[in-house]
Amino acid sequence: MGTVATAVPITTTQTPRIRVFVDYWNLQLTMNERVRRATNQQDVRFQFDWKKLSGWLAQKASEATGIVNYRFDGGIIYASYNPNTTEGRKHHGWLTTWLNRQPGVQVISYARHPKHAPTCQSCHHSIPNCPRPECGADLSGTVEKGVDSAIVTDMIRLAWEDSYEIAVIASSDADLVPAVQFLNQKGRKVIQAGFPPSGVSLATACWASFDVFQHRHEIERP
Repeated sequence: MGTVATAVPITTTQTPRIRVFVDYWNLQLTMNERVRRATNQQDVRFQFDWKKLSGWLAQKASEATGIVNYRFDGGIIYASYNPNTTEGRKHHGWLTTWLNRQPGVQVISYARHPKHAPTCQSCHHSIPNCPRPECGADLSGTVEKGVDSAIVTDMIRLAWEDSYEIAVIASSDADLVPAVQFLNQKGRKVIQAGFPPSGVSLATACWASFDVFQHRHEIERP
């Protein structure tokens, strides 16, 4: 059973504003893996209620910090898609024409870039396809670029613009730790929505954290 890491409750004369930052694929894939392990199923895709998610994350952050009253000032969801596949283009359309239009939700979507195929460690030749005759799958794939830097930039920019007192980051990515430490030094409180024990480095850097997996049924689409 997950636990909630808390700190001394925030005290302020004003109603604190909460901003939510969601790493779409980090959240989705981590949840899929946790559900897969919990249910012993091989092919799992957890169905998030994305319309509800950002507000829910703000609510859980308020509980983790001991806040009674707060103002939810919206969530930004950072995602990527493969522009070279039908599924990828369909996903991009859903992100930009449906999810981005939900109240309090802003979507920033990046096209994924081709990834170099692996190379042989002995002859250094590229291996573009699986060597098994019965497979032959393309090994190059795509890679996500721009999401981490966009999250960091927006968290710092919006703090500089005095747009929030509390940030919620839904990710387990350790690359975000330096930005979180910087924001903590500047008086902003960052709360991690995570999956303990995964992402312990980010959770440790944050002012508080809570376990998304423990409460997953509250944000599962019917």
